[in-house]
Amino acid sequence: MGRDVPALVFTREDRRRYREKMHTDLEVLAHMLSESGFESERPRVGLEIELNLVDDHGLPAMRNTDVLRAIADPAWASELGRFNLEINIPPRELTTGGPGDWERAIRDALNHAEDRASAVGAHLIMVGILPTLGESDVSEAALSGDPRYRLLNEQIFAARGEDLRITVDGVERLATYADTITPEAACTSTQFHLQVAPRDFPLYWNAAQAIAGVQIALAANSPFLFGKELWRETRIPLFEQATDTRPEEIKAQGVRPRVWFGERWITSVFDLFEENVRYFPALLPLCEDEDPQRELDNGRVPRLGELTLHNGTIYRWNRPVYAVTDSGPHLRIENRVLPAGPTVADIIANGAFYYGLTRALVDEDRPVWTRMSFSVAEENLHTAARDGIDARLYWPGVGEVPVTELVLRRLLPLAHRGLELAGLDAAWREPLLGIIEQRCVTARNGALWQTETVHHLEQAGVSDRREALRQMTRTYMDYMHMNAPAHTWPVD
Repeated sequence: MGRDVPALVFTREDRRRYREKMHTDLEVLAHMLSESGFESERPRVGLEIELNLVDDHGLPAMRNTDVLRAIADPAWASELGRFNLEINIPPRELTTGGPGDWERAIRDALNHAEDRASAVGAHLIMVGILPTLGESDVSEAALSGDPRYRLLNEQIFAARGEDLRITVDGVERLATYADTITPEAACTSTQFHLQVAPRDFPLYWNAAQAIAGVQIALAANSPFLFGKELWRETRIPLFEQATDTRPEEIKAQGVRPRVWFGERWITSVFDLFEENVRYFPALLPLCEDEDPQRELDNGRVPRLGELTLHNGTIYRWNRPVYAVTDSGPHLRIENRVLPAGPTVADIIANGAFYYGLTRALVDEDRPVWTRMSFSVAEENLHTAARDGIDARLYWPGVGEVPVTELVLRRLLPLAHRGLELAGLDAAWREPLLGIIEQRCVTARNGALWQTETVHHLEQAGVSDRREALRQMTRTYMDYMHMNAPAHTWPVD
C-alpha cells in the first residue's frame, strides 16, 4: 500500500461503492487478460529493500523524516515505523550491464544514503528484525507521520476489535500484546520483482510458492525480537500476527488471514485478484474517479485503482502486481519472503538464486507443483522460518532432506541452468550462485552469525542480553559495510 491516503472516516456507502468498483475492476482485468495487451517483450526485474535506522550506539533511531529530507531522493520513502526507510531500486532487464553492475548500483545508492543519514545522527542497517528493538520502541508514537499508516492502523483495529496477541515459541518464548500495528514495522524485507507475461504468470507464481521455504532457510536473518531468541526467521510469524484483523472467534471459523500464503496452485493471475475480492473486506475503501470500463472502451489503459489498493492490503508472500507505466500495463510477481540483508552481496546472490530457479522450474516437463501438495509448500515455509539453514524440507523425488543437501544436489544446478536460459553466462553466474553454494557448504547465514555472536558475548561475560545485542548489532554493521557475504563473518 504505497499511495498517500487522506485521514477520514469511512461510511457504509463508501464500502458498498468500493465493493462495486472492485467487481468492475475485476471484469475489466478479465477482459484485458483475454486480449493479452500487456507489456512482456522486455521483461524486467526490480528490487525494494526495507532498512532500519539506528543511532551511533546501534539503538533504534526514530528519525526517518529527518533522514529522508537529508537524502532528498525520490527512490527513498518512509515505511510504517519512524525507524524504517525503503529504497526502490530502478527496474532493469536481468542482463543489463556486466557482472556486478546491479550490485554496484545498489551499493552506491545505499552508501550515498548512509553518508546523508550520518550527517543527521542516524545510520542504515539491513537486517530482518533490528536486534536492539524493544517493546517500548513499537508504541503508537513510533508510527510514521504519513496519514496512510495511522489510517491503516485504525482500520485494522476496528476490524479486529481487540489488542493484538503476539506469541512466538522458539529457543525462548515471547508472549505479549500490542495496541497498534507498529510491531509490523519490526519486519524489514527484501522484495524481488519479476515481470512476466499473463500466460506465464501462474507458472512463475507456482514456482515461487514452491521454493519459498528454501529461500527462507538459506537467507534467514531475524533470530531476535524484543530481546528474545526465537525463530531463525522470526519475521515470518511476527508479520503474520501483527497485521491480523481476526479475533480468535473469527479465526476459529476459518476466515483467511490477510498475511497469507494462499491455499492452492493457480491457473491464472486472475485467480489471485478474484480471491482477494471474494475473501477480504476492504480496509481502505477509497474510490477513484476513473471509470475503468470507459477507459478501456476509449482505447486507454485503466489503472484499476480500487483493485490495486485492495491488493496492497493483502500481504501474500508472493503478491501479484498490476501496474501501468508509460510503456503500458504489466504484471509482475512481488517475492516478499526474504529478510533484508545481511549485505548487498548476499541480497544479489539471493536474487540470482530466485530468478534462476524459478526460470528452470517453469521449463520442466513435469513442474514441481504438480508433484507437491500446496499444504506441504506452506509447511516448508514455516519449518524453514523456525529452523533456518538447519531445516529439513520436503521436495518431490527426494522426500524430507536437509535444505543444504537439497540445494547443493538438486536446486543449485537448476538455478545455474535457469540463469543460463535467461542469458547469463558463467562469468555472471559463478560469483552469485557461489555465495549460495558456500552458504550451504558452511551451513552458515545471517541468523546463525547473530545468535552465535550473542552467545559468545554472553559467555565472555556480557551478562545483560540487551548489551550483548547492542554490541552484536554494531559489529554486524561493520561487516555489512565490508560487503563480505555473511557466511564468511567470524564470531569473535
